[in-house]
Amino acid sequence: MQELWAAERSRAPLDLQLGLGAAAPEEEEEALDPRAPNALGLPRGGRGGAGGRAALAAAPLRVLVDMDGVLADFEGALLRAFACRFPGEPRVELAQRRGFSVREQYHGLRRDLAEKVASIYESPGFFLGLDTIPGAIEWSNLLMSYFLPPQYKWVEKHLGPEFVERIILTRDKTVVSADLLFDDKDSIRGAEPNPSWEHILFTCCHNKHIELEPPRRRLLSWADDWRAIVESKRRK
Repeated sequence: MQELWAAERSRAPLDLQLGLGAAAPEEEEEALDPRAPNALGLPRGGRGGAGGRAALAAAPLRVLVDMDGVLADFEGALLRAFACRFPGEPRVELAQRRGFSVREQYHGLRRDLAEKVASIYESPGFFLGLDTIPGAIEWSNLLMSYFLPPQYKWVEKHLGPEFVERIILTRDKTVVSADLLFDDKDSIRGAEPNPSWEHILFTCCHNKHIELEPPRRRLLSWADDWRAIVESKRRK
């Protein structure tokens, strides 16, 4: 299941909201993957520290941020759990990951491995146990953060109960109005063929090999210059 974090502020410089939803009809097979396109939307309103306001002072923007692979380390946790539960089975190391669907890649190794890897991310408590991507929590706290069912618990654990109270569910990221979407999936499809947001590809093990055609942009990590991307949207 794939989540989308978005936070929004009506008066503050950056507009963020958070989302989680179900796969679009044309992506039914990918719905088997725990991170198939979902979206989470948050209501207007929010808080930001003085540093965040100073750094991002200008017209408000709405930024959407995917959860798994962008805020939460889905891939690393999955590989470690698979190696622990099935030590004698072949596995896909992070450097060899290709394509968004981990289940599909394991199926390519051997058909039964698809079910085995799926049993990992479908296990109770898996999502709650995900570590954070380096810099993700600091980034979200700087901007202000708001964010589902096991993912609800993850958000509460790492960001606090006030974030859970502001969650709105939506089935399709493309119908959410925003300026930017940070997501590790290279192609986002849904009901809206021309979403309002610019998709910034967040670098993850499975998409490092993808060469983006201009004017598409990539963020290497949260240590990368995300501020420049945000400010570039203000100038348009």
